[in-house]
Amino acid sequence: MGVCICKVRLKINVVYYYCGMGLITDVFKDYEIQNLSGNMAIGHVRYSTTGQSKLENSQPFVTDFDDGFIAMAHNGDIVNSGDLRDELIAEGYEFKSDTDSEVICYMLKKEHYDNNKDILDSIESVCDKLVGSYALTILVNGDLYGVRDPMGIKPLAVAKKQDDFILASETVAFDVINAKYVRDIKPGEVVYFENDEIKSHMLEIAGECKLSHCMFEYVYFARPDSTIDGINVYQTRMNIGRQLYELYPIDADVVIPVPDSSIPAAIGYSRASGIPYGEGLIKNRYVGRTFIMPTQEERELAVRLKLNPIKDAIKGKKIILIDDSIVRGTTSKQLLDLVKESEPAEIHFLVGCPPVVAPCFYGVAMATKKELIAANYSVDEIQEQLNIDSLGYITLPALVEAIGMPKENLCLGCLNEEYPTELPEGLEAETYYKP
Repeated sequence: MGVCICKVRLKINVVYYYCGMGLITDVFKDYEIQNLSGNMAIGHVRYSTTGQSKLENSQPFVTDFDDGFIAMAHNGDIVNSGDLRDELIAEGYEFKSDTDSEVICYMLKKEHYDNNKDILDSIESVCDKLVGSYALTILVNGDLYGVRDPMGIKPLAVAKKQDDFILASETVAFDVINAKYVRDIKPGEVVYFENDEIKSHMLEIAGECKLSHCMFEYVYFARPDSTIDGINVYQTRMNIGRQLYELYPIDADVVIPVPDSSIPAAIGYSRASGIPYGEGLIKNRYVGRTFIMPTQEERELAVRLKLNPIKDAIKGKKIILIDDSIVRGTTSKQLLDLVKESEPAEIHFLVGCPPVVAPCFYGVAMATKKELIAANYSVDEIQEQLNIDSLGYITLPALVEAIGMPKENLCLGCLNEEYPTELPEGLEAETYYKP
C-alpha cells in the first residue's frame, strides 16, 4: 500500500509532496505533515490493481507542466492503458512507474503541449481516449480539478468548510473534518473552483456511455457511514441482511457477522428474523483487508491475526454466520475452520454478495478467474469444500433491490460477466495485480 500527500504554495508556485509505503499512521508523523506547508493539497491512499505495490507507484504523480507542475491522484483502472502507454513511449515519454495513473498524467501534458489546449480541453481530449474507471483529483499550477468517469463507476463528491472546498471519494471524509457535504460529482463531470463557487464542465465523450456504479462499493469497499450517489451504505447493508432472511429463513440460535463490513447485514437479518444478534468474532483492528493482500500465505496468516472467536458465544449453538462476499474462498475456509474450533452445533454461512464468477477490470483486485471459487464450483460443491451445514448467497435481483438502484445503472461485471465497456482484444480474464 502506498500513501502520498501533495501540497502547493501558490505565492512561489512550489509543490511539496511526500510518499511512503504502509498505513497512513506509519507514513505520516507530525513532522512530515508540518513540513508540507501550502494553500491547497491532494492526497491518495493506494492498494495495487494496475502496477505493483512499490513506492514508485505511490500517488499523486507530480511532473512539470507549463512552467509549473501538475499533480494527479487517480482511483480506478484504465483497461486500455497498455496501448496508451505504448503510444507515449513511442513519442519519447519515460515512465517512473508501471501504473495507468501516470499514463493519464502524461496524456494531459501531451494534449496541452502538442495541441495548445487549456486544461479543460486537455481533460476532455484525454477522457475521450480512456476506457475504464476513473475518479481524478488534479492540481495544475495551483488550480484544483475533480473528474469522474462518464459511467460513474468510482465515487467522487464535494464538500465545503468555511471558504474551502474538499473533494473525496467517500462522504465520511467530510464528516471527520466537519465539512458540509454539497453533492456528488456527476458521472462525466469536471469540477473546478473560482470565486468561491463550484464550476462545472460536462465531458462530451464519443460513443455511448451508460451509468455503471460499482456494486462492490455498497457491498464491501465503502465505509458504512458513507453515502454514495444518494444511497446510504449502512442502509444498503441492512437491506442485504433482510433480503438474506427472505431467501434463507433458517432456524438458529444466534446471528454472527464477520466484522466489520458484515455487521449491518447481520443486524438486518437479526431484526427481520427475530434471532438474536451476537458477537462471535473479535477483530484485531490493526490488520487490513485480507482479500487484497498479495499472496495466499499472507492472506491466511492475516485471517488468524485479524479474527479470534469468542468460544462461549459459539459453542453448542446453531449459528448463522454472515459475510459480505466470497472471492477466492480460501480465507473463508480458514475463517470457518477458526469458528469450528469453538464447536458450534451448526454453521449456516450466508453471503451478502452473489457468487463472484469473473474478474473486475475497473479497480477491484478480484483475482484471476481460475482462482475465483464460484467460477469453478457450484454452490453445493463450495458448501462441501467448506464442510458446513448450509451455504447461501444473496441473489442478483435481491442485491439490486437492496441497493435500491436500477440494475442497468450498476456495474455487475464480476457477477455476470456483462462489463460496461469493451475489453481490449487479448486482455485475459485476470487481475492486474502482480505481487
